[in-house]
Order: sequence, then C-alpha cells, then structure tokens
Amino acid sequence: MNRACRLTFGDLIREHRRSYPDAIALVDGEVRLTWPELDERTNRLADALTGAGVGPGDRILWLGQNSFRIWELLGAAAKIGAMVCPGYWRWAAPEMAYAIEDFDPRVIVWQDEEIGDTVAKARAELGSEHRALWLRHDDEGAESYEAFLASGSPENPQIDVDPDSALLVIYTAAITGRQSGSMLSHRNLLAMGASAAWMGDIGQETAFLGAGPMFHIGNYQFWGIPAFVHGGKNVVVRRVIAEELLPVLAAERCTHAYLMPPTIAQLVALNREAGHDLSQLRASVAAPVWEGMVPTDTSRFTRNGGGEGRGYGQTEVTGFAVTGAYGGTGTGNAGRPGLFTSVRILDSGGRECETGEAGEICVRGDLVHLGYWNRPEINEERFRFDWWHTTDLGRREADGTISFLGTTTRMLKSAAENIFPAEVENCIESHPAVKEAAVIGVPNERWAQDVKAVVVLRDGAEATAEDIIEHCRARIASYKKPKTVEFIDALPRTGGYAKDYEALDARFGGGGYPGGDTLGAGR
Repeated sequence: MNRACRLTFGDLIREHRRSYPDAIALVDGEVRLTWPELDERTNRLADALTGAGVGPGDRILWLGQNSFRIWELLGAAAKIGAMVCPGYWRWAAPEMAYAIEDFDPRVIVWQDEEIGDTVAKARAELGSEHRALWLRHDDEGAESYEAFLASGSPENPQIDVDPDSALLVIYTAAITGRQSGSMLSHRNLLAMGASAAWMGDIGQETAFLGAGPMFHIGNYQFWGIPAFVHGGKNVVVRRVIAEELLPVLAAERCTHAYLMPPTIAQLVALNREAGHDLSQLRASVAAPVWEGMVPTDTSRFTRNGGGEGRGYGQTEVTGFAVTGAYGGTGTGNAGRPGLFTSVRILDSGGRECETGEAGEICVRGDLVHLGYWNRPEINEERFRFDWWHTTDLGRREADGTISFLGTTTRMLKSAAENIFPAEVENCIESHPAVKEAAVIGVPNERWAQDVKAVVVLRDGAEATAEDIIEHCRARIASYKKPKTVEFIDALPRTGGYAKDYEALDARFGGGGYPGGDTLGAGR
C-alpha cells in the first residue's frame, strides 16, 4: 500500500498539532496539554523508547490507575510500531505476575500509590528472570517516567508504521480460565472512533470525562477515542470518587462522561447542595438517574436506546458492532451492524442461519481485532470460516435487526465488570481442601449479580466459606471473589460429565445473567 494511504494513530496526533494548535487535548489534575505539547511529548517518549530497544511489535505494560500518560504511551507506541496494554490495577499479585509473564513487555510503567505492594509481590513472584525496564510514573526520580521521557528528542520519529499492527491490548475473555490480551490495531481504533462519533454526535467541541477504567474498552468507545479522533478534550481522573468528580465536571465544562448509575446517583445528591453548573453535560446513559439535573442527550446513540444498553459488542470487536443507532429501532434487542462491520449468524458448520434461527454471532470488518496475544490455537478456532466467532448466540429478525440471546460460554455481570466463572472456579479449585467447584450468579438489585460458589470438599478435608473467599481474595481481583459459598456433597452433572449450572441455579437462586431480556451484552 502507498505510504500516503496509511493513516495511523500517530498521524492523528501530528495532524491535530497543525489543525488545533491552541486546543487542549488532555487534562489530568494540574496537567493541561495542548495538541502541540502532546505531539512533542509523544515524540520524546517515542525516541526514549527506541533508545531503550523498543521497536515494532514490542510491548509496553502499564500497571497503574487512569492517567494522561496512558494516552501518551499510546501516542508514542503508535509512532514506533509498538503496542501498549493498560493492565488492571485491581489485579491480585498472581494475576499481575501472570500478565507480565504472558505479555512479556520490554517496558513496564508502574504506580506506587495504592498498588505498590501488589506490584512488589508480583515482581518477587517473577524473580530476576524477567528483565523489563521498570519506570515509576508517580515519582520524579532518575528512574521515573518523566525523567525517561525528558531524555528523548522532540523530533518526529521517521518510522513507517503499519496501520494494521497492534496498538492497544486489553486483557479480557477468560476462555480457558485465564485472561487473554485482545490486540486492537490502529485501523480498529480509528474506525471505532469514526463510527462511534457518528452515533454520539462527538466532535472537536466534545469534552469527555474519562472516569471509566482505561483497561476497559467502554471508556475508549464512550467517548474517549471518538473525542481524540476529532480533536476534542479528554479529561482523565485517577479513579471514581464522586466528591472529586463533581467540580471537575463543572470546571472543564464536560459534555460527556463515562459514569455508572450508582455514581450518577451520588453526584445528583451532592450537587443538590453544591449547585455546580452542569448544563454542558449530556445524559446519555441512565438518563432518569440524573433526575433532570442535566439535559438528555439527543444523539442517535441515545435516541435509539444506546443509553439503555441497546446494542451488542465485546472488546474483540472494538466495542459495539451492533447498535440501535444504525437504521433505527426494530424487533431485535441489539439493533443493526454499524459502519465498517458485517455480521452473520452462523451454525456450527459455518452456514448462515435462516431468519429467525438462532446461531453464533460472527463479525467481519475493520472493527474486528487482530486476535489474542500469544494464543495461536484459540485464534485459529475463533477466526474459522474467515469470520470472528464471538461465542455469543444471536438471531436475525425479519426486519433485519439482530437479537442477542445469551452467551455460549457462561459469564456473570457485576456492575460494569464481566466475571468469567471458569477463572473463579480454577482459583477455588487450587485450594487444597477443594475437590471441585462451580460458580453461579445470583441477582443483585443494584449490581446485577453477585458471585456464589458451590463447592465440594475433598474427603476428610475442612474449609469454611470465609476460607474460600479469602483464598480467592489473595489470588484474583476482589470483585471476582464469591460473596457467598455453599458446600454440597457432589455437583450435579449433565450427561454424567458437564457441570449442570441450570440445576445449580434452580437450587441456589441463580439468575440475572447477561442476555435474553438484558441488553447491552459485552458493553
């Protein structure tokens, strides 16, 4: 392909430097970067990374909370052909060590505040075998991120980068009990930015509060990347604390924000007394929770049910692949495929299912990721018949819309977080007293579901519910651990082999799983 046709994420920053010389690109506390300042800092960082031996295909891991520096790392990596993974700061030490070993980064940027002990434990678990360059970002010393960046040249790197190379990697989808890194390319991100901006009326005037976690695709699609693509302003907050978010929303005149309903309710209660002017903010998600305090968004996304979860997507398709914004509402609960995307409902043999017939949702196009990092066998299976197989069930309706029917692999949902039972079960079954375990979700009015473990102990072994919960707390992220534990003599089986989750749901009150009448799967 002619170089003139190859637009990358780095080219976007270079162009915005010229098109918006006075506009603010990033805000993070006292930090305010214009597009020219961001371009220069990403040049310096790119040069420093190159000097440290980082080049095309190499990997950079972020171990910290939200920060403008994640955007900088993406920009710098985009200019030299590397890829960046914003790791989950709530990982337990074994999970963090696993990600480091699996992703094998050349550079690790880490945070001491709140997670320094976990990082130290992960490094101790790895020992001296892993020789990444470690840079602390919340420090000003000689081995800090800032000192490293300052050592680089401000000149633009002259490196030809393939727009179909990986840039952003997000760990997700515990297919085999372990998470895998979904590799999103420059093309994926730019296509998503363009299509999502069309849905949400996002432009250069957009000021987006990125309160969602930057290890989650939702924060990028709604509306971080669309704002970035169009030269808007991204306002970054380290973590969600309602009392701190409220003045930021007002001071930065944010037009959009990634917020969950419980946080919105806190903001509404706080602002009744504080009286901040939030008139610029548009309520696109959970609009009724705002109680009329901010105007309701009128974009295609909100008008056609996006704010209520009308849509279907997953990290592996760079967010939503199907929404009500495309073609208006219809019979199907997910909507229609959007720009840059084709969707088919296929049976196990790769045949397209008839209208009204259930099958697997399969996707093709510029939003489909490159595959999982370091998972060739899984990638081969999931890309069979030249379509990405989502492992989710769907149906094409007579009016052309698509209904999401549920997952072919079980998933639980707690607030905005996906929890994969296989991962939790593997953790529980590593307890020396446990013979086997099954995990179900029980409905929670506020958080969608709670995790319940059903456990069979080894003959003669003893363990309490608290023992099991604490065992999980030390090994996996806290939100994944069981809230409750039931002990039984044997797990029910289907056909004498597979765990019978339906029987466990019926016996222990399971339900409320994503899918069926629950919209917005994968969001």
